[in-house]
This record gives sequence, C-alpha cells and structure tokens, in this order.
Amino acid sequence: MIRYFPQLIASGCTVVVVMLSLGAAYLLFNIELVATLARSNLGLPIQWVTVTDPQLYGLWLVTLLYLSLGVTSLFFLRRAFANFAKGELFTLNNSRDLRLFSIFLFAQALAKPVHFALASLLLSMNHPVGERILSISLGTGEVSLIALAIIFWVLSDLLVKASQLENENRQFI
Repeated sequence: MIRYFPQLIASGCTVVVVMLSLGAAYLLFNIELVATLARSNLGLPIQWVTVTDPQLYGLWLVTLLYLSLGVTSLFFLRRAFANFAKGELFTLNNSRDLRLFSIFLFAQALAKPVHFALASLLLSMNHPVGERILSISLGTGEVSLIALAIIFWVLSDLLVKASQLENENRQFI
C-alpha cells in the first residue's frame, strides 16, 4: 500500500504535464479561447475591443513561460515519487529531484506577480497614454507555494542525512 500512493502521485504528475502541453498547443491554434480565458480569469479593466491577435499570442507566450516552471517542477516531483514507488527511499537522486522541485516551485511563486504585471502591460498597450495598466498581484497562494517549496527543500536535506545513515548502517552489518 505504501508504494501505491507514490506511484499514483507520479502518474498524476505525468498526466498533468501531458495535459498542460496539449492544452498549450491547442491554445496556440485557438487564440480566441486565450482571449476568453484572459477576460474571465485576469479581472483587469482592459478595453478588450482594442486587444489584437499579436497581443494575445504574446500573452500565450508569457503564460507558457510561466507555466513551464510548474511543468518542470512536476517533472522532478514525478521522478522522486516514481523512485519512492520502487522502494528507493533514501537516495541522493531523490534528494536532488525534490530539491529541484522546490527550486522550480519557488521560482514559479516568484514569477506569478511578474507574469500578471507583464500580462496587464501587454493587454493594455493599445490604450491611450494614461490609461495603460500595470497590475501586480501577490497573495496567499504565492506565500503558500513559497512555504511548500521551503518544506520540500528541508525534506531533500533530510533525505541526504537518511541516505548517509543508511550507508553507515550497511557498513556495520
């Protein structure tokens, strides 16, 4: 049973990575859906009739760069949990993968306000001078991601110590 849950997490990470990649490709060819999603999710007072397709493609690219941090973090989380499912618990590879997961998670948390600021600038660049928007948002979601990244960083250090203890115990037996 203990190996079932790590395998489930590893498989879930794989599914999310594949779905996000396919979704990004789909949105590249359906730019009007990008506009609809931006209108409903960003909550910016943009004059949407002035937004052009190149701006929407720019928004798609900025969002893709932001999401690539999360996809990369899931890749490393998947690797660590796939090893956990195989019974490889206290290895330096798992420690490295969890540390890289925490680094990319931390980077994504810091990149969210930058992404939001770039999106607001990009979508309002057709507005007259004085009506352009620069919006920066930092909330509890970003703080929670930073806390989670720190927790995984500490766990990766614990795995290194556990790996050292496991090697030491093997030498005594």
